[in-house]
Amino acid sequence: MGRVTPTATVLLVFGRGVVAGDDGYRLTAESAARVRAAVEYVHAHATEFRRAAGARVVFTGGWPHGPAGAAGPPAGSREGELMLALARAAGLDGYARLHAETRSRTTLQNLAHTVQDGLLAGPVYTPARPLGLVSHPWHLPRIRFLAGKVLGLTGATLLDVPVAGPDPVPARRERAARAASRLCYLGLRTPETLLRRERHLARSAERLAALFRR
Repeated sequence: MGRVTPTATVLLVFGRGVVAGDDGYRLTAESAARVRAAVEYVHAHATEFRRAAGARVVFTGGWPHGPAGAAGPPAGSREGELMLALARAAGLDGYARLHAETRSRTTLQNLAHTVQDGLLAGPVYTPARPLGLVSHPWHLPRIRFLAGKVLGLTGATLLDVPVAGPDPVPARRERAARAASRLCYLGLRTPETLLRRERHLARSAERLAALFRR
């Protein structure tokens, strides 16, 4: 008899961009695909979600493609809010509580700010009751690494909910991002220290870029 895959009744959905147009702000096709993946997963496990205490779906993202220091979209138009609105339009709030984290610009911030805002608090995540991670397959290994740092969750306490469909990201670039994460965050274990290190690295990169522009 085959092993039964547990159901994650708490999902963390990672954004993939917001774009501005003449008619306001909208999700990229990739962000919308991640919302659809969450909706499909919940519908496929509707009974478990309706029965579970604390079932929720958390959408995380602010304005990832905006320049640092620039004003972001107005209230209601940030990435997490737009994803939540799309999920609500699909009826997802009939199965789980929906929440949005809207400050983040990076994957590390997605996780750290979600923890700081208390959006994952309550359930104890175990192999029998894992935390679901919703993103494209190329992104999930880096999310898992950072989730180990920020949440202390590894292995079967995390459940991948991969998004079907194309999202072309150069494999070499993503491998470099994973390697940089492992090197730069070595020995750090709390959201606060991880975010401080990320800010320091960003400032260093900005200073280096300014030198090359001279």
